[in-house]
Amino acid sequence: MTTPSDRHDNDLDRDAPLMNDGSARVVMLSAEEVRARIAEGTAYLVDVREPHENAKLRIAGAQLVPLSQFDEARIIPSDGQDLILHCRIGQRCGVAADHLCAAGYPSTIYRMRGGILEWMFADYPIETG
Repeated sequence: MTTPSDRHDNDLDRDAPLMNDGSARVVMLSAEEVRARIAEGTAYLVDVREPHENAKLRIAGAQLVPLSQFDEARIIPSDGQDLILHCRIGQRCGVAADHLCAAGYPSTIYRMRGGILEWMFADYPIETG
């Protein structure tokens, strides 16, 4: 059986298969790749930061599912959409990905490397206030 840390893929394998035990595989994406998927309409972006963080700044269209009250039942991508998790710098979305893997999430889970800070560093649009 694989452990959650075994499921993480740092070599950016885009066609990550499911693990042998049928669980999801976790793949890192850059902010640029996430932005492209948003533009294509293939991203279901989930922000796992806390409500007070999200209230200050956020990526338009991201669904807020705070890690402190994480409920995988609230994560329902549409057909053809990839689940992409993000947080502030990339740590909490890793914990959320582990929760999803443990719950048997059936598809590849993507994480945005560097979180919203990388997004802002790339000068991509954010909503504030």
